[in-house]
Parts: sequence; C-alpha cells; structure tokens
Amino acid sequence: MGEVCEEKNSKTCLTVIWQICNVFMSLFFALATYVQINDPDAGIWMVCYGVPAVLCALIGFKPHVTETLPWRRVADLHVMVSSAVTAVLGWRLYKEQITEIFQQEEGREFSGLMLTLVWLLLSRHSGRAPVGTLRVSAAVAITVFPFVLWLYYYINKELRSNWPSHCKNAI
Repeated sequence: MGEVCEEKNSKTCLTVIWQICNVFMSLFFALATYVQINDPDAGIWMVCYGVPAVLCALIGFKPHVTETLPWRRVADLHVMVSSAVTAVLGWRLYKEQITEIFQQEEGREFSGLMLTLVWLLLSRHSGRAPVGTLRVSAAVAITVFPFVLWLYYYINKELRSNWPSHCKNAI
C-alpha cells in the first residue's frame, strides 16, 4: 500500500519538475527572443525563439496542452521549418569546416534552433501520460545547459571579442 503512494508522489514530483523545466525554458527562449532586437534579421529570429517560449509557458502552466490540436499544429509547423533551416545552417557550417561554432553567427543560430527543436520534440505528447524519469532527466540537463553556457560567455568577455557588435550589447 505504501508503494502505491510513493509511486503517485514520484509521478507528481516528476510532473512538477517537468513543469518547472518548461517555465525555465520559456524564460530562456523569451530572453533569446529579447536579445535578437539588435540583430539585422531580428524578426525572423524573434519568431524562432518566441514561438517555443509561448509553447513552453503553456506546458509550464498546463502540461496536458500538448495534446490539443492547436498546440500540436504550431509545434509541428515550428519543428518542420526549424528542421529545414537547421539543415541548411548545419550544411553551411560543415561545408566551411567551422569548428568553433559559437564564434560564428551561423553557429549560434544553428545551436539556438537545434535547442528549440530538441525541446519541442521532447515536449511532444508529454501530456498524454505521466512524464517518466528519462524525459525529466533529459529536460533538467537541457534546461541547465543554455543557462550555464550563457553565463560562461557572459563572464568570459574575451570569448565574445570576435562577435559582431549586435551580439555584444543586447544584454
């Protein structure tokens, strides 16, 4: 009998962690949307990060929203378009043999789009059944990564020395 209660509590705990991860990713994507304000092609990139910010916020407040048709259609459309753009950017990085991707505009764009893709694919159908340990563990790792990386680049200004001016002064 105690095992059943523990199972229910662990599922509830996993769901809460999943929702918290989505709120944090929503905040990250909103911040990524904001810093695009100085970019020459800001409108495109603001949509690329703004859509996942809204979708994550919805999951953070109501996890079962992933099973609604509007949420799925918007997420699927975003994944489809982002996959095409990610493939083009990835091919360009490969063709030009760029290894330090965070030092190139295309590399940062590729990484950001890849993050939105991975997160939206991880979120897909998460409202169908209680989230599992694997999904939540991956979510925690993915949630922590961009914040740590952004902080690392923010602290180490010399890493940003070759970036264009619109990338240096947003935040």
